[in-house]
Amino acid sequence: MEKAHFPEQKSGKNDLRPELKACHAFLQAGDTLVVPSLDRYGRSLQDLVTMVAELRTRQIGFTSLHEKLHTMTPGGRLIFHVFAALAEFIRELIVQGTNEGLAAARARGRVGGRPSVVNDTLLRAARDMLPNPENSIETIAALLGVSVGTLYNHIPDLKELRTSRVPAQLPGTDR
Repeated sequence: MEKAHFPEQKSGKNDLRPELKACHAFLQAGDTLVVPSLDRYGRSLQDLVTMVAELRTRQIGFTSLHEKLHTMTPGGRLIFHVFAALAEFIRELIVQGTNEGLAAARARGRVGGRPSVVNDTLLRAARDMLPNPENSIETIAALLGVSVGTLYNHIPDLKELRTSRVPAQLPGTDR
């Protein structure tokens, strides 16, 4: 029986865990991954459930020494099914709470998101500058202090306004 040791030096709070990735790549069907405790393996309950499920699809066992869990036993698999159900339940509660909070904020007149910098005066100025071929959309956006995307988002007929450009007059002509 070959043993390998993958001591993780990184925090478990993010995805940048090279030793864990190397460990998962090393494991083969029939192997068992042994960890000191569940909280040292997964960043969250959902993360833990996802990783153990992925091991199971690869026919790799999982054992946590502290919790005395082994997924190759029916009892160990039951515990992980309970964990997965709890993780899904918690996710649904968070989504429900978020939606209720957003609805309550809307009822109080709060829309959410960043306040818009676009107003009628700004749109009128942009519309006035668009037909002039000397003004690029980038220049207009910079002059008005907005992004090009903002102009496209707030002026649906922007492309038509650009194609209806007024030809520039040559200096010294009356036309």
